Parts: sequence; C-alpha cells; structure tokens
Amino acid sequence: MPTKVTVNSNLITINDGSSFLVTASDGSIDDNQAQGFFVCDTRLISYYEISLNRYPLVLLASSNITHHSALYQFTNPQLPTVNGTLPSESLLITIRRDIVGGMHEDIDITNHHLEAVEFQLMLAIRADFADIFEVKAKNILTRGETVTTWKDGILSTEYRNGDFLRGIITESVCATSTARYANGRLIFDVAIAPGESWHTCINFTAKANGDVLKPQQTCAVSHSTKAGKVRDEFLTNATKMRSSNAQIQEFYQQAIVDMGALRIEVNDNDQQFWMPAAGIPWFMAVFGRDSIITSLQTMAIYHDFARGTLVRLAQLQATQLDDWHDAQPGKMLHELRHDELTNIKQLPYNPYYGTVDTTILWIITLAQTYSWNADLGMLDECRTPLEKALTWIDQYGDFDGDGFVEYLTRSSKGLRNQGWKDSGDAIVYPNGQLVEPPIALCELQGYMYDAWLKAAFIYDVWGEKEQAKKLRQKAEKLYQRFNEQFWIESENFYCLGLDNNKQQIQSIASNPGHLLWSGIVPPERANKVVERLFQQDMWCGWGVRTLSSQNSAYNPISYQRGSVWPHDNSIIAAGLKRYGYHQQVNQIAEGIFAAASYFQAGRMPELFAGIERQNNNFPVPYPDANIPQAWAAGSILLLISTILGLAADAPQKKLKVKPSLPDCLPDLELTNLSVGDATVALRFWQAGKQTQWEVTSLAGELKVID
Repeated sequence: MPTKVTVNSNLITINDGSSFLVTASDGSIDDNQAQGFFVCDTRLISYYEISLNRYPLVLLASSNITHHSALYQFTNPQLPTVNGTLPSESLLITIRRDIVGGMHEDIDITNHHLEAVEFQLMLAIRADFADIFEVKAKNILTRGETVTTWKDGILSTEYRNGDFLRGIITESVCATSTARYANGRLIFDVAIAPGESWHTCINFTAKANGDVLKPQQTCAVSHSTKAGKVRDEFLTNATKMRSSNAQIQEFYQQAIVDMGALRIEVNDNDQQFWMPAAGIPWFMAVFGRDSIITSLQTMAIYHDFARGTLVRLAQLQATQLDDWHDAQPGKMLHELRHDELTNIKQLPYNPYYGTVDTTILWIITLAQTYSWNADLGMLDECRTPLEKALTWIDQYGDFDGDGFVEYLTRSSKGLRNQGWKDSGDAIVYPNGQLVEPPIALCELQGYMYDAWLKAAFIYDVWGEKEQAKKLRQKAEKLYQRFNEQFWIESENFYCLGLDNNKQQIQSIASNPGHLLWSGIVPPERANKVVERLFQQDMWCGWGVRTLSSQNSAYNPISYQRGSVWPHDNSIIAAGLKRYGYHQQVNQIAEGIFAAASYFQAGRMPELFAGIERQNNNFPVPYPDANIPQAWAAGSILLLISTILGLAADAPQKKLKVKPSLPDCLPDLELTNLSVGDATVALRFWQAGKQTQWEVTSLAGELKVID
C-alpha cells in the first residue's frame, strides 16, 4: 500500500450546491485564513471557536462524511470548573455540520466522569462578509455597514453596501439549556450527570439579497438535501464500472461521487438540468471552459451533463460589445459570480467573457452530445446560439483577419492569458520571458478546425448541405495554413503559438498534445509529435508536463510552467487514441492511475508537481489545488472511455469500441452505458496481447461494432 498524500492537509471542506464550508481540521474558522462559510461568493462566517470555560477542545478525529456533511470528535483538556478540576478525557464532544441550504450544526457532549460536571460551553462566532476573491487573496477590505442584534434567542448579523445585502442568522434549537449572548459569544450553562449527555442544535440561516437559505432541521438524523437527491439520481443513472483491479475501480467510483457533488442546477423552460461546477471550494460557480471540458470528458458516463452545460452557456451568451466584461456578440462566458466586488463593479464577473476557447469548445460539445443522445430537439434549440458562435469566430475570434484565433483582454481587470493555461505567467518564450498578447495558441487553431467540421456535421443533419460544405472548406484552409506556420522543423513539433508579431513561440509545452485530439495533425507528423511528448523533458513518469524542463521558466511546482494537470493528460490521451497510439494512451493512463494511488481516496487534485517519478518518491501536490475538481475527476472517466475507444453514433443507433487494456487493468466491465434510447453493458478482458470484448446485456436498439 503506497504512502497517502494529502492535498490541502488540515482543512475540511463540505458543500451543497454553490454553498460551502472550509474549516481547520478541528472545526475552527480563522478569519486570517482562506476559511469560512460561503454563500453566493461571500463569507458569512469568518471566525468560529468552541471552548469549555474558555479552554480549547482536544481534537480526536475529524473527517468529511459526505460531500455536504462533516464530523468532528473532541475530548476535554484538564479543566477547572466551579466544582473542582475536571480530569482530561472525561468528556466526549461530537460536532456534526451539514450544509443543507444554510448550515446546521449538532453539538453533543457525553459525561464519562464519575461525577456530575458543570461548565460553560462558549461559541465565538463572527461574520466579516468578505468577498470570496479577497478571502482567497487574504487581502480583505471592509466597505459597507454591519449590524448585529440579539433578540429572543436569535443572533442576527447583516451587512449592507448599497443594494448588496448579506446576512447570517444564528439560532440555538433543541437545546438542553438556553443560550445567552455576551461579548461576541453564544454561552450555554451546561450541567451533565455521570453517563448522561447534553445536546444543542445550531441553525445558521443565510441571507443573500432577497434569498433566504434555511438549514434543514436534522438533529444528526440521516437526511437528503435537494442537491444530494440529485447526486443520488446521478449516481444511479451514470455508467458503472467493475474490474478485478479494485483500486482503479475505486478511482472511477470516487470520480463519479465527486462529479455528483460538483453539480449546479440549470433551469430552461420549466425543465431542470444540471451542469458541473469547476471545483471545490473556490470555483463552485458557472465556469465556461471547465464545465465544457468536463462535459466532454464525461460524455460516455453521463451525457446529460453536457445538455445542462450547453443550455446554461447559451442562456448567458454575450449579445453586445462590452470591453469591461471582455464580451463580444456570440461569445460564451468564462465565469459568473455574485460577490460584492462584482456588484460594485470593481470586478467584471457578472458574467465575465475572458476566455477564447469556450465558444469554440461549445460547438464541439454540441455535436458530441448529439452523437450520444440523438436529441434533435436539443440540436434545434441550440441553432441560434450555434450561429452566433460561428459568427463570433469569424468577426471577433480572429480579430486581425490572419486566419487564426487569438486573444487580447480589453478589460482593465481582464485575464492576461485566455486559453486553458490562463495564469498570468503561463505563456513564455524558451528563454522564460513572458509573451505579450495578442497570442494565437496552437490548440485554439485545432479546436477551431474541429469545431468547423463538427458544425458541418450539424448542418448536414439539418439538410443544409451548402452551409456544411462552406464550413468544411474553411476547416481545410485552416488545416493547410496552420501546418505551414505552426510547425517547428528543428524540433519536429508544433510551436506553443504565435506572438503579437506573428512569430513562433518556440517553447515546448503540452498544448500540441491537444492538436492530436482535434485531428489537425497530418498522419505523417503524428509520430513526431508523439515522440516529442514522451521525451524526458516532457514526460515525468506521472504524466506529461505543462512545460518542458529545458525551458528557462520551468518550475515543477508552479501552476502551469512544468506541473502535471490530469485533465491535460486525459485530452492528450484521447488524441493519441484518435491516431492509433494505444500503447502511449496506456502509458498516460498508468501514470495518472499510479499518481491517484497516492492521493487520499484516489481523488485526483486539480494539478500536482511535475517532479520526475522515481522508485522512492510520490507525487507532490500543488499548494491550494482544488479538490475535488471537475476536470481532474473527469480525467479518470475520460481515460477509461479512451482506453476502450468508445465512440457513439446514437442517431444511427451505433456504438464503436476499440479497446486496448493496459497491463494494470486486465479486465473491465461497464454497465448502464447510455447511447440514445439504448442502454448497454460491455465486458472487456485481456487475452494474451489482445483485448477481447462482448455485449453482456442490451436494452433498446443498438449495434456495437469495432
């Protein structure tokens, strides 16, 4: 059993929908740290400390129970009381917290001392109503007015800045003794006979402008939240996997559970859909690129994710030019927030459109979703957003008319880099110097090529052959132009992109791996690209690095200049499969699965360090990586479907398989796999050096072919 590596150790995070709680392992909340109870991108509880006669509790154990509940177990230190000294370890204190609309807390204290005990239980609770971005940056500025009242056993704190209103209402219910409030603390006078217990519940009701989020009254009884019920429905309907390799089966199951916890509700014409948020804790919001890529990763697992993502992004598609929000007509958003800084127009996130690839990937996702669900009504509903997206590519994506998509922020608070590597220092020359936008990244051209071909497919479905022909011609021209201008002959590889002078950025990075996924690489060049990706400066043993270790800016523990991103590797693996490089697909899968074996519960973090894998080391987590994170969890799911070569043609009632199992995965069975109206179960196993397969059950009409 390998060593277990903890990401963001000493923190416990739970959520229900976009509300979440981050505490220290002892349940406390420190207002100087990135901790607290957050609702609508605002920290409603910024400080929490529990004590007995002002003495801190002694933590025994703490852990998440589900994605929305956590349990903390304590005992007491040696404690002076009015009846004398209470020996240490005389009391068992249990705290359970649930995010259920608002937050509910159960506190139970059992006396294992031979005598009755008396003491004061004190809960110090404060609210700073800090903006989520300032909490994360640890740079908090107070702007509005805060008012706290204590009346009839209810503690109410409200914050107002103009029309921005947030509040938290704290109330003790079902308590064995009555709460008092003084000096910033809820105080309970506790008296417990030997062998007896004391109990209270604390309800935390959140207020966000006109919305009131009340907690569910649970008193430690099992319960289901709305998001929890939807998660359970997702777990029931998602494709299931079994294997004799129980560890990889557990990785898959953990990824499914994480995806269930990351869902955000989408409403469309009285229909309810769900889309994936980006990650817990800081990105429980609508994110364009993250949600789209996650939807593509999970297409074979639960293609309804993609349906919800397509609908929500279409609802938010930009309609006008707006430099503050980096918006142009037809563009899909990057991020939607409800925080104070956005409300007072210091940040542009309502919504912000500073991403160059989401619009293009939306088109790809639309076609892929139709290939899996055969829902012509969905396709017709998305016709206008598709037309607007295609127009955006021509008029704004390629804003200098050179035939390539590039990006440049026009917002004073916009993102400098707007591809998936969107940190400010991600795009560098080989000497490590930053590249100045506008930048035409290589993978964007591949996405655009694929999007035009997939849009042509959609127009064929609609019977509009002339429009389909025009789109294919545009794709062919881009194919030729791209391969002339982005290829580095001396490296046998594609450049990272073109800079603001239309010169090649000759840095070696993982981005060209996405070109294989898009299909823009000529077959005669594919082997050269593959060989370069797996040279030692790029392949660290756990996965492909984001940037070559030979680059002067390389740093294996940086965010995007040498780290390993699981989602990046899963897309590269999908591209390798497209070109028939089954062995290299399995190499990436083995590396990612090996890394997962070190992380607690086999849960993949957003990223980890690109340090070379050796016999005596383990993957090193990146500080503050989101976990669970949507496209990191999705990487496990995409790797499985890629290994099996699953490709749906639901309109023709077909499913193609092209399996090649790695040595670490000698057999595998998928059940409840949905293609259109059909549901199929498939079994795969190794037979010598070949992978065999069979259909074990089928409901509905579907032809499975290789």
